[in-house]
Amino acid sequence: MIAFELMETASSSVTQALHTLASAAPLAEPAPKGIDTNSVVTFFASKIAPILLAVLGVIFIGRASRGEISKVLTSSAIAIVGLAFIAGAATLFFVGDYLIDLIFE
Repeated sequence: MIAFELMETASSSVTQALHTLASAAPLAEPAPKGIDTNSVVTFFASKIAPILLAVLGVIFIGRASRGEISKVLTSSAIAIVGLAFIAGAATLFFVGDYLIDLIFE
């Protein structure tokens, strides 16, 4: 009889300990399903683009100081058109996302 009560007490203690461990154990996070494009775009817009624009500015100032104003103006116009294309692509990205949400909801 004493052995039976001891076994029952030990069993309930083990069950309670396992339940506590199971509820306290952190669950594994689900594996990522793709690339976080928003973070990538934010990184390029905040870190890479200003550096590239600064390099272009230094090149333009260097050319202008040598008297190559026409080349500087041409390069500046090309850079502005390139930035317009990049801005247009970003706009189309958001418009496309909006259209997909509108169609498939």
